[in-house]
Amino acid sequence: MPILNQFKTLVIDEFEDEKFHLPPHTHTYYEIIYIKKGSGVHHLNNNLLPYKSGDLFVISPEDEHYFDIKKSTRFFYIKFTDNYFNSKQNLTCDEFLIHTPESFMRDKTLKETVLKLDDPCKTILKNTIENIAAYNCKTDVSTSPIVFYQILSIFGLIKETMRGLNLVVKGNSIDNEQITSYIHQNIYQPKLVQIKIIASHFNIAETYFSAYFKRTFSISYRDYIHNLRTTLIEKRIHNNQLPIKQIAYEFGFTDESHLSNYFKKRKNMKPTDFKKT
Repeated sequence: MPILNQFKTLVIDEFEDEKFHLPPHTHTYYEIIYIKKGSGVHHLNNNLLPYKSGDLFVISPEDEHYFDIKKSTRFFYIKFTDNYFNSKQNLTCDEFLIHTPESFMRDKTLKETVLKLDDPCKTILKNTIENIAAYNCKTDVSTSPIVFYQILSIFGLIKETMRGLNLVVKGNSIDNEQITSYIHQNIYQPKLVQIKIIASHFNIAETYFSAYFKRTFSISYRDYIHNLRTTLIEKRIHNNQLPIKQIAYEFGFTDESHLSNYFKKRKNMKPTDFKKT
């Protein structure tokens, strides 16, 4: 099965087909697809979704799809890579920093039903698509704040439509218990509890994660990690079953000296002295 690649952060494309020009395929980027006219069936992850003028689809890199065109169809494509939203986090509202558009587009609910937009959402969507198409004459549309906010507004329309249809986006809310569980499971592997790794794991913008964590848990993420690691090391020492060298290895320290310096910085004593208390 072909996998399509795109290296530009944002590409706006519009074309009309009587027979879809691609076989079933996947790609390495995201697509928002608006049907300007025509009808047929969208084959999306083994779901058969009839489409008509005004319909909207979101495609993520894991999705397999193609269009079975019944009536000549004019497609409007907004195609973007992960870097598009990541590079504009200073423009993004808090809700989309927590639940990124990319994670939103991966939700199965959006691949199993055709969204029915009512007025005024249907009219707003049509006007938004026309605004993006009109601005696409610019030389570098990927850097335009105007286009960025137009694209962001499409996600708002999708969310409002889903709310009106009582459809719930699954798996996008932050589960604080899952965050703490992840930390406790991976505290022995320092790389896995780095902010960039855990933020990516929970689809939270890296620049927002620390602020979110402190506001939620009333402690900085860095302090939480240090406190947890130190407490666990204390328990290992008190149990008196493992040599310091092995404890250092268990928690990902380079050697016993590295652990000793880390522990002394937080407890004002070496692990060997703490062992005697």
